[in-house]
Amino acid sequence: MTTSSYSSAFGRLQAISTNFLSHEFIQSLVKAEDVNEVARKLESTWYGPEIDRAAALYSPPELLEVAINRHLVEVNKIALEATPFSGRQAIRAYFSKWDIHNIELILSSKVIGRTITETEPFLVSSRNFPAGITAGNIPHDEMKIILAQPTVEGVVNQLVKYKYGTILIQNLDTYQKTSDISPMMTELLSFYYINLLESIKFFQGDEGIARDLFRTQIDKKNILTLLKGKESNLDRDLVKKHLIEEGKVPIEKLLEIFTSNSIEDFVNRITEHIKFGDLLDNYLKTHNLIDFEVAMDKYINNHYVRKLKNIALSIGTIFYFIISAEFEWDNIKRIAYGKRYNLTPERINSLLVLE
Repeated sequence: MTTSSYSSAFGRLQAISTNFLSHEFIQSLVKAEDVNEVARKLESTWYGPEIDRAAALYSPPELLEVAINRHLVEVNKIALEATPFSGRQAIRAYFSKWDIHNIELILSSKVIGRTITETEPFLVSSRNFPAGITAGNIPHDEMKIILAQPTVEGVVNQLVKYKYGTILIQNLDTYQKTSDISPMMTELLSFYYINLLESIKFFQGDEGIARDLFRTQIDKKNILTLLKGKESNLDRDLVKKHLIEEGKVPIEKLLEIFTSNSIEDFVNRITEHIKFGDLLDNYLKTHNLIDFEVAMDKYINNHYVRKLKNIALSIGTIFYFIISAEFEWDNIKRIAYGKRYNLTPERINSLLVLE
């Protein structure tokens, strides 16, 4: 019988997966006194080396942010190195999300006048370099130059030599008139998802779950956009410009739902397309967007990520490992957020996405 090219990746990532934080350990972080104690507890885990390195330049909470961001990049490097040649284009396409994440952070910092030193800790980067580097996109030294640009226009012009810049520059006039970078970011995200979905079209017939996962991520982004639009009393045509095609819920259906008169009506109409069960209970109580985002993350985890785990000898193995690392990264960030704002352990637990 022929051995799958994913056998080696499966074995290697299975072994490394033993380093993921256990439920018991995560609960110990939830019960920690403050962010300092969270960082101290993580020193004994696979986050320890990055915490030690970051400690030379940063103190909590920035130290924790820098360390877990750099750690995520190192985990992504491991995943990419384990990926067979046939799957690397898809994994690289997925990792370009971190280039876009960092570009949005840099552009936002220019709009509100934050300095490089205020922005740098929040980049998802390794040794101060962006995560997209792992996927072979923007070179190390170039990102330093991009960070150093004093204005949005300077950042965009510096990115013109890359695929991102040609997309951004098409909406630069809009930014200059409105000081709103969201049209630029919508175009970048649209480009990202089209490229990602194209990259996983032709494998061995088992990529359907991964495609559905990413299409549901588009739904998540679109629905959050609708909710923000409702909160800000934006009109339908303006909201439509910020929606991304290729989600599982068609754009026209989403715009119909946008006409809902209340949050309860909105939720009822959304659940016709996405079967949340009781995941939206917290959101219905708080009307806080983070509760809706957590509900979407839990839905994606329950319906798609867990299924990837069971497709052992395929690219699903790689995506399961990568997304599990991202959920852990997100959980630590949410715990740290909870500590900074004195949330109760019960409230922090409601924000976590666990296996």
